[in-house]
Amino acid sequence: MSTVTKNGGPLAGIRILDLSTMIAAPFGATLLGDFGAEVIKVEMPGKGDSLRYMGPFHNDEPLRWPGLARNKKSLTLDLHKEEGQSILKKLVKQSDVVIENFRPGTLEKWNVGYEELKKENENLIMIRVTGYGQTGPYSSKAGFGTPATAFSGFTYLHGYTDRPPISPSFSLTDYITGIYVAFATASALYYRDANENGTGQYVDMGLYESVFRMMEFLVAEYDQNGKIKERSPGLSGHSSPAGTFQTKDGHWIVLVTSSDRTFERLAQAMGREDMLEDERYYTNSERLKRFEETNGIVADWVKTKNRQELQELLDEYGVPISPINSIKDIFEDDHYKERENIVEVDHPRLGKIKMPGIVPKFSETPGAIREIAPDLGEHNESILGELLNLRPEEIEKLKEDKVI
Repeated sequence: MSTVTKNGGPLAGIRILDLSTMIAAPFGATLLGDFGAEVIKVEMPGKGDSLRYMGPFHNDEPLRWPGLARNKKSLTLDLHKEEGQSILKKLVKQSDVVIENFRPGTLEKWNVGYEELKKENENLIMIRVTGYGQTGPYSSKAGFGTPATAFSGFTYLHGYTDRPPISPSFSLTDYITGIYVAFATASALYYRDANENGTGQYVDMGLYESVFRMMEFLVAEYDQNGKIKERSPGLSGHSSPAGTFQTKDGHWIVLVTSSDRTFERLAQAMGREDMLEDERYYTNSERLKRFEETNGIVADWVKTKNRQELQELLDEYGVPISPINSIKDIFEDDHYKERENIVEVDHPRLGKIKMPGIVPKFSETPGAIREIAPDLGEHNESILGELLNLRPEEIEKLKEDKVI
C-alpha cells in the first residue's frame, strides 16, 4: 500500500521556494517538505533540475529523483527573463523561505538577490548554499560535494597510508549540508516568529563547512599538539580496540569500544578478564599505544565465532557491534521493517518505488510523504492560477514566451 498521505506536520503552513539544484540544498528542502512545509521547486523550462538526469536509472527513469524531490511541487520559471523575475517576486510576497545554491552574485545579477526580494517581503528568510560560502577568496569558485569534502580535511583522513586518499562513495557532504539547511531554516523561522522583534534574514552556508564543523578533534589536536592526523582505513587515535573484523563464517562486522567500561564488557565476553589487570591494556590511553596489537587480539577471537553467535554474545554483554550491511541485508532486516525505514510509494511510470522513510519520528506531528516527486512543470497551472490568480490566457502567453 502506498504511504503517500495528506497529513500535515510541524511545518504545515510554511511555504518554501526551492530555487536550488542537484543535492545539498534540495535535500534540505525535501526534509522540510517531509515535515509539512509546502515546497515549490522552481526549475528552468525545458531543462529542470540537473538531478533529473543523474543516475542510477531504470529504463531511462531516474531513480534518485523520487526520493530526493518528494513533497515538492514543480514550477518552471526562467529567471533570466524579466517576466520570470516578476513572477518570482510575486511568489516571494506569499512565501516564508527561499533556498538557493547559485554562485554568489548570480541572483543579484538577475535582480532577485536577497536585498531585492526583501523589498517584496521584509520577513523573508533566504538560505544560501555554495561551495565555499558568500565571502572569502574562494567564494566565486565552482563548488560540488566531492571537492568540498577534500577541502574540508575529511578526505585527507581516509584510506590506507600506502595508497591515495579516498573520497566517500556517495555524496556525503551534500547530504550533511542538506541537514544544516533544514536546521538553519527551522532556526531562522523560530527566531522570526517566536520573538517580538524577530525578522527575516539570510543564512550563508559553504558545503565544506558542514563537514569541517564535525572535526573538532582534528582542530584541537593540531592546535594543542601540533599533530597532523594522517589517513587510516578505520577508527584510529580515539579508542581501542575498534575496527572491522571478520567472523568465522566470513562475514564482516564493526566493533567499537569507545570507553573503558565498554572494553571491560568486551574482555568479559572474550574470557580475557586478565587484560583488565594488565597495565598494557587496562585503560584506553594504554591500549591506543598498542592499537594494532589490541585489535589483533580481538580479531583472533572474532574469527572463532560465527556472525550470529558473535552478535548474540556481544549484545548480551552490551558491546557495540554491527554487521556491515549491504543494501540486500537492509531490505531483509526486521528492524528496518519495524521502523519503516524503507517505504513504498506509487510512481507514475515505474508503478511503485521504494525510498527511505521519514526520520526523525515525531509523536504528535509526524512527517509524511504527501506527494511523489513532480514531473517538470507539473504544478504550473495550479501555482500560477490559484496562488497568483493568473488567467488561463496569461499562463498560455507565458508558455509561448518560454518564461515557464
